[in-house]
Amino acid sequence: MQNEMEEMFEDWRGEEAISGKHGGIKAASIACVVEMIENMVFLSYSTNFMMYFMKSMHYPSAKAANMVTNFIGTSFLLTIFGGFVADSFLTRSAAFILFCSIELLGLILLTLQAHYPKLQPHGDKTPSILQATILFTGLYAVATGVGGVKGSLPAHGGDQLGSRNQRLISGFFNCYYFSVCFGGLLAVTVMVWIEENKGWSSSFYITTAILASALFIFSVGFPMYRFKRPTGSPLIRMVNVLVSAARNRNRFVTDAEITPSHNSTDKSIHYNKFKFLNKAKLNNKISSTQIEETRTFLALQPIFASTIIMNCCVAQLATFSVQQGMAMNKKLSPSFEIPVASLNAIPLFCMVSSLALYELFGERILSNNNERSSSFNLKRIRSGLAFSSVSMVVAAIVEIKRKHEAVHNNIKISVFWLEIQYVLLSFSDMLTLGGMLEFFYREAPASMRSIGTALGWCSTAMGFFLSSVLVDVINAVTGWLRKEDINESRLELFYVVLCVLNTLNLFNYIFWAKRY
Repeated sequence: MQNEMEEMFEDWRGEEAISGKHGGIKAASIACVVEMIENMVFLSYSTNFMMYFMKSMHYPSAKAANMVTNFIGTSFLLTIFGGFVADSFLTRSAAFILFCSIELLGLILLTLQAHYPKLQPHGDKTPSILQATILFTGLYAVATGVGGVKGSLPAHGGDQLGSRNQRLISGFFNCYYFSVCFGGLLAVTVMVWIEENKGWSSSFYITTAILASALFIFSVGFPMYRFKRPTGSPLIRMVNVLVSAARNRNRFVTDAEITPSHNSTDKSIHYNKFKFLNKAKLNNKISSTQIEETRTFLALQPIFASTIIMNCCVAQLATFSVQQGMAMNKKLSPSFEIPVASLNAIPLFCMVSSLALYELFGERILSNNNERSSSFNLKRIRSGLAFSSVSMVVAAIVEIKRKHEAVHNNIKISVFWLEIQYVLLSFSDMLTLGGMLEFFYREAPASMRSIGTALGWCSTAMGFFLSSVLVDVINAVTGWLRKEDINESRLELFYVVLCVLNTLNLFNYIFWAKRY
């Protein structure tokens, strides 16, 4: 990775950034505030879209579940595209402005559809072609915006602090993930209550206004930001390295021709990996820095791939766990019924509290900054993967109990039985995603930090898409999830399959983490 001296920053006028005037904790904190607002908006509808698609748009439950996972999956998958644009063509702040505006336009379209009855299906009919077109256009405009925002904002915030102060970087990413969780807490309490009691039209109006305020707050900070101008596409440089290495794979060369000198700053901790890339140096247009950039990014991919199954488990919080909750006793009192989506409130509150305590007391436990930066984050991810396996065991047991009481005793058990799996999966997500954001930002080449942090969100995307694929495959082979009545489905067996897959994946992750 390039060090701070090699990174040149500018202010918003294009002049050299001045230390103390541009960047710093205040500038980075704006990214945290904006992420809290944006994530509140995103989660306020994504956690409850299952209900919206089934009750307002009249889609069947399996279709609605896949629509939710595809929407969330696309949102996070597009973080790679957002990171690519931020690293290659625009500054990270300009990329945020662009994609936040696209998300805002998508929300406006969904707001109009929720406001005008003619744009909604009537009776028990599913949406017409026009209504479905408006729905999906709005949905995927929002998904594009979310992807770009989450792909550019973390790296922008990290850039305000630089890469040499590891303690500040670690503190920023903990604060950033705290903002993600706190925004989620507001979403599943305040915003879900509005959706359930005031209607989706009011909810969309409010979230549109809130997102517009986030865009305004970010824009106000422009005079204090520092910007790193993109130096061209790092992905194209990587492709050039790979193509050159492939073309020269059969050429015999001595080590002296392709090995950087001992004093070179281009050698990285991954120098002994992917040695075939060294032959790309035979192309005079390719530098040692480009080769090490490619080598470092490739070394991150096994860690990234090993977290996808875990996010397939997390996807159930937005789909089948919601369907379970709808079939359970949601009453806290004769006059108050808790929305299923608000079950996330307790685990999110625990996560917010634990992140705050970690920032206050974590240094007493972790006195070694190097451990914080690499091996600690790998251990943090490993713990998250382990939690997700346990959560699927618990989910299967709870579903067996729920179904037994419903079928044999005609009793609806309390919805709070779901809290155990909600808490476990939420802590799994906190440990894994929080660890990945910091790990990938630290380890990625300086020119690819937006793409690097996007890998954490992209893992979430792949997990949600994999969930959709698994649902379709299991339905095709066994029919376990095909029934509209959840009491006639075999959801507990689906959870068992996820537990087995995630446990095997945990061993796969441990294998690659030890070799990183």
